[in-house]
Amino acid sequence: MSDETQTGSEFVFIYTPLPDAAAAEGLARALVGDRLAVCVNIYPGIVSVYEWKGEIEASAEVVAFVKTRRVLVDETMAAMRELHPYEVPAFLVLPIEGGNEDYLTWARGQVRS
Repeated sequence: MSDETQTGSEFVFIYTPLPDAAAAEGLARALVGDRLAVCVNIYPGIVSVYEWKGEIEASAEVVAFVKTRRVLVDETMAAMRELHPYEVPAFLVLPIEGGNEDYLTWARGQVRS
């Protein structure tokens, strides 16, 4: 990696599917407003197939990738649980192993330390 690239996992994504764009945007606005997320990327058009209460289900969903600092994961997931409409939401933490330093510098200023 070049000098322009920072490595490590100071930042993470928290992946979570939601039932629709309105729920995802509500969650995103709350997390960014509370400075728990740098940014939330919302991806529409996902179909999830899973077993729930003994039945195979297929649901249209959107997926949100919540960008935050690793040290804020527990607090961010607690806030997400309060906002999330699912009975058992999926919150999966994915490391961000590197990125360009100018972006990461900006990101550090967007969330609590």
